[in-house]
Amino acid sequence: MAGEQRIALLIDCDNVSHNSIEGVLEELAKYGVVNVRHAHGDWNSPLLSGWIEKLHPNAIRPMQQFAFTKGKNATDSAMIIDAMDLLYSGNIDLFALMTSDSDFTPLVLRLLEGGFPVYGFGEQKTPRPFVDACSTFIYTEKLYCEEPVTDIPDDSSQVPRCRNELRSDTALVNLLRNAAEQSSEDDGWSLLGRVGHYMSNKSSFSSINYGYNKLGDLVRASELFSIEMRGNGTAMYIRDARKS
Repeated sequence: MAGEQRIALLIDCDNVSHNSIEGVLEELAKYGVVNVRHAHGDWNSPLLSGWIEKLHPNAIRPMQQFAFTKGKNATDSAMIIDAMDLLYSGNIDLFALMTSDSDFTPLVLRLLEGGFPVYGFGEQKTPRPFVDACSTFIYTEKLYCEEPVTDIPDDSSQVPRCRNELRSDTALVNLLRNAAEQSSEDDGWSLLGRVGHYMSNKSSFSSINYGYNKLGDLVRASELFSIEMRGNGTAMYIRDARKS
């Protein structure tokens, strides 16, 4: 069961803000128990002062990385070694990487090859190669922040996107329609759970990035599909509205 999955959260404190750590942990709690919480960085650096205040309240273990050579990122190397040690330990079912650094893209690919889902959490500045490589990627600005975040692009607010905004996103519309088509049953209707599963296998999609906690809410808001509730209202089925 999803609630029994053992999750390892590895944080690149040099390249991601501390403001959304609570939101990240809340999101991961949906999938299992985050029994490994490692925060990598040079804790002698004043730049990590915000992270220091988050460690104890969230039961996060600081992993000290000294900058032995200027210009070399010791944190990246140490975090990769940490991930590989955990991979071979046999005690982890899912990895979560909190970073905005695309240098971790090869690590994501290696973990996926090992059969581990990889959830990515990073800021809006995160390069596409890393975003696309993850099983699911969520922008940290979309998650609850205990402190106000500045210098965030206007489209990163937590306000759900309206119908017209969703329908004008060609990539999203194509992904939704294709997933529904590929997941459809003989009657032309698709169980939303199967649609979501197909999308997770094809992309790093998360409805949270569009301001919706659930895929069903996003689908309703888009008005791209006809909706039918079955199983005493517990199962949502959808069909392309153009076929109605």
